[in-house]
Amino acid sequence: MAGNKLIDLIDITKVYDDNTVLDGLNLYIRENEFLTLLGPSGCGKTTTLRIIGGFENPDSGKVIFDGKDITKLSPNERQLNTVFQKYALFSHMTIAENIAFGLKIKKKSKTYINDKIKYALKLVNLDGFENRTPDSLSGGQQQRIAIARAIVNEPKVLLLDEPLGALDLKLRQDMQYELIRLKNELGITFVYVTHDQEEALTMSDTIVVMNQGYIQQVGTPEVIYNEPQNAFVADFIGESNIIPATMIQDRLVNILGTNFPCVDEGFGKNTPVDVVIRPEDIDLVKPEDGIIKGRVTSLIFKGVHYEMDVWANDHEWLVHSTDLFPVGSEVGISVNPFDIQIMNKPESEDEEAVIMDEE
Repeated sequence: MAGNKLIDLIDITKVYDDNTVLDGLNLYIRENEFLTLLGPSGCGKTTTLRIIGGFENPDSGKVIFDGKDITKLSPNERQLNTVFQKYALFSHMTIAENIAFGLKIKKKSKTYINDKIKYALKLVNLDGFENRTPDSLSGGQQQRIAIARAIVNEPKVLLLDEPLGALDLKLRQDMQYELIRLKNELGITFVYVTHDQEEALTMSDTIVVMNQGYIQQVGTPEVIYNEPQNAFVADFIGESNIIPATMIQDRLVNILGTNFPCVDEGFGKNTPVDVVIRPEDIDLVKPEDGIIKGRVTSLIFKGVHYEMDVWANDHEWLVHSTDLFPVGSEVGISVNPFDIQIMNKPESEDEEAVIMDEE
């Protein structure tokens, strides 16, 4: 379980060539937390990681680590280690020499170093690889060695910058579970950068969704997926039906001219809102049993479900269902009130989300 606050980023701003990459970012990270910075290219997630690691200096703001201001400290003065997408292994060194590199700089004893090499290789399930060279290893094995090299330095925090991006899908999935296992065994904090939503949902205790230098939402994978705070988060995390609607009163929303029961309150009568309904939360039933009626206009088999477009109330609804409804089928649409997420409409397209407070 995540513990006390370990890292606190306070009012971090970073500008490159008149381009504001981070604008007053505030974020805290707990001990033993697997926190993922998630967002599209250019959102500021890697810059945030590099500022934590000391590879970039903020133009303003502070980085507090374990109660101390480390904003001005170099990377090697911080109790952190970074694993990059490009593994940065030394090709002319053996695996053992790669893992020992940082320990030798710290002038650790030969016995200590040998013990740490064996410990790290066992931890990443590569016992006996001491005398191999990096070019003899697969991509996944090289990534494990990069992680082993980081963990022998006993960091309090492991920073991972899209470390699985160069791997194929199956190996990437295997490594996701390996990282979860490592985090649980080591009991340290992981800060992970990715643009892969499924990766973030699979591994994280906490997800930080970023866009254009701002934090859009912070929460558990379940909260981020099921209770997005704005249209960007809803659209970026998985697939969604995002539909303009009107909150008639508490627990009743009008979607495309039809009233749907919901569970949200406090929006005020006749308030314009957006609703988010996940495709898997729409039930297709007999036409007479649905809240609204529609017709299936397209169908794709996805293996575990069918992906369908349903035209209803002059709108195309995306539906995922394990039941087959052929193209042209007349269907009813039914949605559980708990599966309708209501969001305030932004006053402008530039309006940013309020960060979810975890304190």
